[in-house]
Amino acid sequence: AAPPGTPVYVDLAYLPGSWSARTVDEEFFRRVRSLCYVVSGDDHLKEGVLRSLLDALLAGKHQWGTDIQVTLIPTFDSLVMHEWYQETHDRQQELGITVLGSNSTVAMQDETFPACKVEF
Repeated sequence: AAPPGTPVYVDLAYLPGSWSARTVDEEFFRRVRSLCYVVSGDDHLKEGVLRSLLDALLAGKHQWGTDIQVTLIPTFDSLVMHEWYQETHDRQQELGITVLGSNSTVAMQDETFPACKVEF
């Protein structure tokens, strides 16, 4: 574990879902600095805390003081996500946050689902 206040830098961070999503706050984003954050968990529990999680990303990223570009990768479609994106788009650009949206699909066996490719 890192000492208090020391940020940890990673390439990819998978944000927790369900009840654990409530633990992701501004301090989380100040301490866990990732090039990409994956937001998944299309469930009613995450939908209830999604806006506060997204706002925490903006507040935490503001504290970084560096020009690190961040990509947010949602794995589900959400009205809350759409509203947040529209309402905070200018702020996202100021902070270097890109929300990755994709109309691409992958077909495997008898199933087709949305997907995106992330390269490092």
